[in-house]
Amino acid sequence: MSTPMKKLPGVLSFQRGTVISDAAFYNLDAQGNVSPLHVIRHGLRGTQNVNMAAASAGASAKTARREVSNIQTTDSAKLSADAVALRVHFDLKFIDLDQLLFACAPSAKDAIEDIQRMRTAFQSFVSRAKQSQGIEDVALRYARNIANARWLWRNRAVAESIQIEVRSDAQIVAIIDEALDVPLNQFDHFSAAEHAIAQHLLAGMRGERSAKLSVRADVRFGVTGAVEVFPSQNYLEDKHKGFARPLYTLGAPQSEQDPHSVREMGQAALRDQKVANALRTFDTWYPDFAERGQPIAIEPNGASLDAQTFFRNSKDSSAFQLLLQLDSLDPDSPEGRFLLACLIRGGVYSGDSKEAK
Repeated sequence: MSTPMKKLPGVLSFQRGTVISDAAFYNLDAQGNVSPLHVIRHGLRGTQNVNMAAASAGASAKTARREVSNIQTTDSAKLSADAVALRVHFDLKFIDLDQLLFACAPSAKDAIEDIQRMRTAFQSFVSRAKQSQGIEDVALRYARNIANARWLWRNRAVAESIQIEVRSDAQIVAIIDEALDVPLNQFDHFSAAEHAIAQHLLAGMRGERSAKLSVRADVRFGVTGAVEVFPSQNYLEDKHKGFARPLYTLGAPQSEQDPHSVREMGQAALRDQKVANALRTFDTWYPDFAERGQPIAIEPNGASLDAQTFFRNSKDSSAFQLLLQLDSLDPDSPEGRFLLACLIRGGVYSGDSKEAK
């Protein structure tokens, strides 16, 4: 067994191994017709939802009084009045694992032979991974998160039923009649449909350029009509006063709309990054999984926005530390499977002089 590398190269990055489109929203009516589902911008008069006691601690009752009304402009996305379901669609494919290494170059303190060692170790690890059970497990975990509709986020939580259809070109690869019955927190006992999806993902990882999938979900909420649905939200650092929530859209607003009335802003969608995050939420190898019982997204340090912590910040479990062992890392081991998923995620792993200590 070779000794671990002392530090990572000063320039080291991996490109994303997935190509994922935005997930566009559509109305689906009783006759099977579809139409784009638009985000609308409108005004409303709500009420203040402020913790007065916390905001005005120590203030007199008179000082703590505020305007009850909350006048605001906001974005909403709702099904059309004749819709019976929400349809959401995205495409994806994986690129050849051999192409993941994007940059590997020395800093002023790196030896050229160390850079070559990293390049050689990467190619060796990928070659072993392509023929391993580890890569099959990673592909099956991606397939499970397609089948269970995790990628629908809040829309899944409020759904009554969800049907998933996966196609490759014109051919049906799999149909999942009830995505809500597919586990969210376990990654074993995979169905025939999940195996079929995973085989297409594996083909892309192993270098087949034409291996791509089209994923479609029909989401029923148990009620019909203008039901609110949930595309991605936009982050705005400097929202103007009274603007509550901007939503993500495909396309731009139509011109010549009445600025004093409801306006269509574009077709509602989930961002590709949000879909990708859901699809890679299958890290059950992190140290605290047995206690928490919930997978986290594949992240080098095990970062979790939900828990507001790093679950892989210890010296031996982060992807940065595992990369130092790339020469000898077994892709079938839990650590090897995690690192393989990190390489597919992509990212910057550049080292610095501190790592050599």
